[in-house]
Amino acid sequence: MHDVIVVGGGPTGLMLAGELRLHGLDVLVLEREATPVQQVRALGLHARSIEVLDQRGLLERFLEVGEKVVAGGFFAGIAKSWPQRLDSAHSYVLAIPQRATERLLTEHATELGVDIRRGRELVGLTRHDHQVSAELADGALLQSRYLVGCDGGRSTVRKLLGVDFSGEPARTETLLGEVEVTTSQEELTAVIAEVRATHARFGAMPLDNGIFRFIVPAKGVSEDRAAPPTIDELRRRVRDFAGTDFGMHSPRSTSRFSDATRLAERYRTGRVLLAGDAAHVHPPTGGQGLNLGVQDAFNLGWKLAAEITGWAPQGLLDTYEAERRPVAAAVLDNTRAQSELLSTEPGPRAVRGLLAELMEFEEVNRYLIEKITAISVRYDFGEGHPLLGRRLRDVELKRGRLYELMHGGRGLLLDQTGELSTQGWADRVDHVVDVSEELDVPAVLLRPDGHVAWTGDDQRSLRGELARWFGSDG
Repeated sequence: MHDVIVVGGGPTGLMLAGELRLHGLDVLVLEREATPVQQVRALGLHARSIEVLDQRGLLERFLEVGEKVVAGGFFAGIAKSWPQRLDSAHSYVLAIPQRATERLLTEHATELGVDIRRGRELVGLTRHDHQVSAELADGALLQSRYLVGCDGGRSTVRKLLGVDFSGEPARTETLLGEVEVTTSQEELTAVIAEVRATHARFGAMPLDNGIFRFIVPAKGVSEDRAAPPTIDELRRRVRDFAGTDFGMHSPRSTSRFSDATRLAERYRTGRVLLAGDAAHVHPPTGGQGLNLGVQDAFNLGWKLAAEITGWAPQGLLDTYEAERRPVAAAVLDNTRAQSELLSTEPGPRAVRGLLAELMEFEEVNRYLIEKITAISVRYDFGEGHPLLGRRLRDVELKRGRLYELMHGGRGLLLDQTGELSTQGWADRVDHVVDVSEELDVPAVLLRPDGHVAWTGDDQRSLRGELARWFGSDG
């Protein structure tokens, strides 16, 4: 029997599998596709996801492949400069295609000992009191203590559970194509810029090996959005907007997406949980989808591991839904707002113009980008210091950096007083005595996901929060 079966080998599932293995669990990843998808879906990682990678010692691998981008335009495509004083040591977007992200996370998971099986499709599951049975298309029957559906917006796991996925159906559809062109890049860039002045949902960008990624509104909403558009359909729509199809040919991939916006009614049904697009779908405006899923996994991993290994305090696993579902709901709302701002109708265009003026104020610009990049997320841990519930940015210590101390996925007490103790929790929480000029509290207790669980210098209150998040003392 496996400890956890993760259904879906995309970024969310791979990140979750790695987090679980850090705690020694037996993890099996089932991926329906026999080979990695080559289509470029997501194109970048936002600040919070970059921090997540840094906290686990993975960032250097990603920096070798990706490119740091400091440019505005991430909120509804409104072209404003990147905000100053963003609350992160990683104030940039890492431009990296999703297939590279999946490759690097696969390497990480494999190094940790995750069993990844491709070409294995889940078709049924049965929930028991102490385990879950997973039935595969080839007739195999597998057992695990828990199962997590990370299998995308059309999640088989969610459907088998009967979890309601309410929201708004698609009103608009967008075509996506990765193709070669005969037009020069200079001419293409000039035409695209002219069209985008009035049609923010239209665009093109170079990828690699002479491939360009085109994005263009579809004529209507198709009955089967899983069916990719033909190259002829893509050409027609590009010509409708640009007056030319740029001589596009040799498509590497085509796909379509809509503005459908849905949120799972619940993230947990007994021993089965949902994460990533299986729990929430929304328009890709702002590039938040992949990032949201990776951050779901980062929140869930240590909690599920604590439950299985036996030290989780009562209710810890339920905080996954309590914390992450409101975050997803907020993302759905900001993508709804951005979708309205992309409309060519007079009303939305007027609001877009007004918002563009407001974003000239640094505080407004920074607020919106912190929302898109998820570094403003704060979980409700109750009343207390302003840091409580927020993730702590990487800070310089006298003997290194904070995030260098978090690679193992354990809790961390950063103690600037040298007078506190984690005795009784040393198997779950590291105690580091060091100082930082960037930290204005005597000590801070961080959960394995980097969110602040406690600040202060009182040993009694510290013990209470250690018990709240890390169970009883040993």
